[in-house]
Parts: sequence; C-alpha cells; structure tokens
Amino acid sequence: MVLAYDGTACFGWQAQPAHRTIQGELERALKELTGEQQRIQCSGRTDRGVHAREQVAHFDLAKPVVLRKLLLGFNALLPDDIRVFSLRKAAPEFHARYDATEKEYRYFIWNGPVLPPWLRHYRTLVRPPLDVPAMTQAAARLVGRHDFAAFSANPNREVDGTVRHLRDLKVRRRGREIVLVARGDGFLYKMVRSLAGFLIRVGSGELPPEAARTILASKKRTARVPTAAPQGLFLWRVRYGRGAD
Repeated sequence: MVLAYDGTACFGWQAQPAHRTIQGELERALKELTGEQQRIQCSGRTDRGVHAREQVAHFDLAKPVVLRKLLLGFNALLPDDIRVFSLRKAAPEFHARYDATEKEYRYFIWNGPVLPPWLRHYRTLVRPPLDVPAMTQAAARLVGRHDFAAFSANPNREVDGTVRHLRDLKVRRRGREIVLVARGDGFLYKMVRSLAGFLIRVGSGELPPEAARTILASKKRTARVPTAAPQGLFLWRVRYGRGAD
C-alpha cells in the first residue's frame, strides 16, 4: 500500500484507543471492506501533526480480494485527509519497515515575519533571518554513518541502536521558504525534527556550524538540540531494494 496523509488532525500513525490515528482509520476501513481485523504495518511511524507524501504499508489477508475494488473501497471510506494511491500484492515475507533501504524526509521552514495562514499546518515559522550557508556547513558535518544518539528524543529506547547512515542532508532556499532534505537508511525517534531544530539554531547564529561534530561526539541529548515543531515535517519517499545509494 502506498498512501499519503495530512497529519494535522491525527495523533500520529500508531493506533490508540482514545484518539484518531492514521493506522486506526486504515484498519477500521480494512475491516469494513474485508471483514478481517488485521494490523497494518508502515515503513516508519510518524508523530502527531507530521505528514506523509509517500508512506508505504503492508497487511496480510486470509481471503483473496480484487485489488482495484479494495483500492476504491479504501478511498470511499477513509476521511479526506488520508488517501491510498496504490495497492499491489507483495511477497509473503515483505515487511514495509524492515525491507526499506532508504527514507527521505523533508522539513519546511517559512523564514519571514508572517506565515501565510494557508501554510500554517505545513510550514514551521522562524521569524529572524536564517543564515543558509552556515546551515549548509553544519549539515555537511552530519552526513555519513554516525552515532546519532544526541539527535534522538529517546536514545535509551532505540531497539536497533543509535548508529544510522545519513546519506544526504541538504538545505535549500527559495524566497521565504527553506527546505531541509534528509536521506538515510533509517532515522531515530524524532531525529529529523532534532536535525531541523539544531540547524535552525545554527542559522540563527546561536551555534556555530562546527558544533555539529562536538554534539555528535558527545552522544548525549542536551538543550543544544531542540526538537523542531511537527507541522513542517513530511515523510517524502521510501525506497526498497537497489538504487538507494
């Protein structure tokens, strides 16, 4: 399953009994369409307020279905802020999370005195001017395979450890908008928002670009790395198999 969603009105991906979530809405629709109560697993859980342009998920069914009809059914039953783009049969051993070879996230910043109201759920407002060249220098120091414990909001609970390969981290500016593009083999809990928070501090002059190396080496989360707001973050793309280098 390839889907997209606006995370504004949901409490993240993971199903919660008392709250509306992406997983909960999908599983409700799946049960109504097939009669089966099945768990839908995604490539990576997103937090409350975070969006996905391209999320990948999988689920198992006991009975055969017509994929075209199931796709139409999902989009008829799901609320307007969640849409399934495609469904296809996967190998029995396929897992949306564990088989992913690369994920790309994009974080959008509106750098100006006033945020246009139609962007309030999709951009993070930073009023003071940001130094993009300094942010670019700091980003370059973070690229590579490192222990990113200092950029995880909960490093002690990372089941697979805190070493990740950040393949690319770019900072692009177009007018008032600044976009951070992060590509890697995987990301820790709130890691992209932590990278964004750090780069915003560098751009504002609170930290020098060289601080990236010392923070990485410390392997400790401190106030130097704030977690940026969720609404600017999009899960942009997920890749499987070769071609993710």
